[in-house]
Amino acid sequence: MKKPLLSLVLASFLIGTSVTSCSSSEEKIENAEENVDDAKEDLEEAKEDYLQDVEEYKKESSEKIEANQKSIDDFKTRIDSQKKEAKAEYLKKIDELERQNTDIKKEIDNYQAEGKEHWTTYKENFNRNLQSLAQAIVDFNLKY
Repeated sequence: MKKPLLSLVLASFLIGTSVTSCSSSEEKIENAEENVDDAKEDLEEAKEDYLQDVEEYKKESSEKIEANQKSIDDFKTRIDSQKKEAKAEYLKKIDELERQNTDIKKEIDNYQAEGKEHWTTYKENFNRNLQSLAQAIVDFNLKY
């Protein structure tokens, strides 16, 4: 009597273990699929944030570039009242500043999103160039 009872208990245990392990595999698959879906959503969100950052930065940079151009135009207006000798030197420097400002504007307008790592490096270099130009304009204003 103990053998059939022991066999029945052992069989029940094996069946229970099999059923439990099957459902846990299904649960693992479902969890893995949910994790993949979550990762895809996170990636899409990060990509949207990155593209929004690029657009906002382009807008901010354009405003700074326009301010640079306004300063350059103001210099041109002030130079009209200068003597001919000084005027030629001023115009040469103003043309150089204006060319740099135009180059920077083209650079930001033509930027194509190439990934967050590239964007970070690009943004740092562009900021450095933009600040350098702004400082050159301030220096020119103080000098002349």
